[in-house]
Amino acid sequence: MRPRSESGLSGDPTFSSTLERSQPAHAYWFDRKKYVTVNFVVQKPKDVKVDIQTDKMILYCKNEEEDVFYNELHFFDKVQINVSTQLKRVYDRTINVLLRKIKPDFAWPRLQKNSEKPSWISVDFDNWRDWEHEEDDGKEEYDRYMDVKMSTNNKGPAPDMDDLSDVSKIKSSYVVVIIM
Repeated sequence: MRPRSESGLSGDPTFSSTLERSQPAHAYWFDRKKYVTVNFVVQKPKDVKVDIQTDKMILYCKNEEEDVFYNELHFFDKVQINVSTQLKRVYDRTINVLLRKIKPDFAWPRLQKNSEKPSWISVDFDNWRDWEHEEDDGKEEYDRYMDVKMSTNNKGPAPDMDDLSDVSKIKSSYVVVIIM
């Protein structure tokens, strides 16, 4: 039997028999300078329990069909376990967990400590960013902003607007057009 965790995942006597019929939830993860995000894919999760420790995380939940999901991750590096630095959100199709790294500015090459990759863990390439080689945070956005700003400055002189009438002098009038 697994050791009792803070969330009480193993406190239930039927827990070990439930674990025998469990399956892992598929997880997508991505790395940032200060955080690691793990998104577990479970359709309509309920009874969600997440136990986060400095070196591992345990997820236990069920879906609407009472299928049991159990994941145990041993992290590549340590994370902070303060309540203020971790965030868990449950949605209709996912359980999102945000973990704050103890060593910021250190890229994780993989999510788990063990180099063997389980089939249920994938990199979230839609959210992945190679931040290691960026000089400053937001440099790419700043460069794009400056490109747009420079392109708008090179369009020639501003149009002459002397022919526009003053809005206060315009009287309201309606034109009705009938098309037959």
